[in-house]
Amino acid sequence: MQKKGTLYVVGTPIGNLEDITLRALRILKEVEVIACEDTRQTLKLLNAYGIKKRLISYFHPRENQKLPEILSWLESGHDVALVSDAGTPGISDPGYPLIREAIRRNVRIVPVPGPSALTAALSASGLPTSRVVFVGFPPAKKGSLKNFLSRMSAEEGTLVFFLPMRRLKQFLEAARDCFGQRHVVIARELTKIHEEFIRGNLEEIIETIPEERIRGEATVLIEGK
Repeated sequence: MQKKGTLYVVGTPIGNLEDITLRALRILKEVEVIACEDTRQTLKLLNAYGIKKRLISYFHPRENQKLPEILSWLESGHDVALVSDAGTPGISDPGYPLIREAIRRNVRIVPVPGPSALTAALSASGLPTSRVVFVGFPPAKKGSLKNFLSRMSAEEGTLVFFLPMRRLKQFLEAARDCFGQRHVVIARELTKIHEEFIRGNLEEIIETIPEERIRGEATVLIEGK
């Protein structure tokens, strides 16, 4: 019987290309194929470290279309590394369907820990970390967002959200209406030159957010009840 390959779930830098482990670099050099969210982003990392590999684009919402090709490599005995554009695959990034199906087929899954905006923001937030609820991306529509946040208003742990900057002000206004004047920390451009932490209560933070649209994403942390 053909021995199956291993699927390595590899954490990659969230901004600063130096934030990658020696083990992650070794794995990326040794595998036959790298399944990545955006080949252009992954190439920046690989080129920085002189790595040349076959890349398979594996991105949301077309993840299922690429499953047969990636699984075929694994079933035929080839090792595959799964990476996202930034951070750890599967944490609000593509990866879950592939990992789930690989497990179902008895493919060995090996995590290769690395950077994550979640842990980076928490570590410097100054908010309690004894209990943390990672929410990821909340609903975009105003009504759905308020209902969603209302259900979380009694949660005692620190709440962590990922948000595109263009939706930040709307989100903070909805959070103020549901949570009142809780402390909030906004972390953006993490590990990059313009890294920024904005701290205050919800009302104060809303007043500091510019009206013009800012590109990119932010990690938003709100204290629990």
